[in-house]
Amino acid sequence: MDGHLIVLLSIAAVWLAAGVVADGLPRLDRARALRRRAGWLLALSVAGLALTATVLAAGTISGGDTPVDRAAGQLPLVAVPALAVAACTVRRVRRLRAGAGAFTAAPETPAPYGLRAAAGHPLIGLPVQVTALATLPGLLRAGGLDLSAGNGVTGVALTVGGLAVLAIGVRHGLRHNRLAERTLPGARPALAGLPASSAAAGSLHV
Repeated sequence: MDGHLIVLLSIAAVWLAAGVVADGLPRLDRARALRRRAGWLLALSVAGLALTATVLAAGTISGGDTPVDRAAGQLPLVAVPALAVAACTVRRVRRLRAGAGAFTAAPETPAPYGLRAAAGHPLIGLPVQVTALATLPGLLRAGGLDLSAGNGVTGVALTVGGLAVLAIGVRHGLRHNRLAERTLPGARPALAGLPASSAAAGSLHV
């Protein structure tokens, strides 16, 4: 296996793992588990950013034909959503983890819907998953598939990629809205067996 393909696979694996963890956050109904997974997501996001930035910087400085240089040539598309992760996702995940920490005194403390709605915010899951998706064209090119060939492949790839990003965004938006509605006054209690508190839910809503 070529060296640059190994580098790209490593970066893609980290972003894919981060996307899977981010997708599962809103389904966690225990505060301690939510805090733990938020820590995983934070670590994976920082690792993905560090790997991506290191490879891009090394390729820019070197300008040679090493595996890192060739891998860097396949990563410009990844840089755009990765910037969104750095600017939006990391900050929100840190706040989410801190919020969940306030409910972890008992192992089985339920996670309030306000906290789960914050975990399902599109700016947590969407940038990470789009970054993972953006690694795919570079992997395909490194594997020998020429996406720039004039055979309609480029158009199909752009269409499929755009539809995938749209579908991911709509899914995150709908799920976030569904969880956020449960924090409103008149909705069922945010914690099983406890009265709902719109003020508490609002303070957790990122």
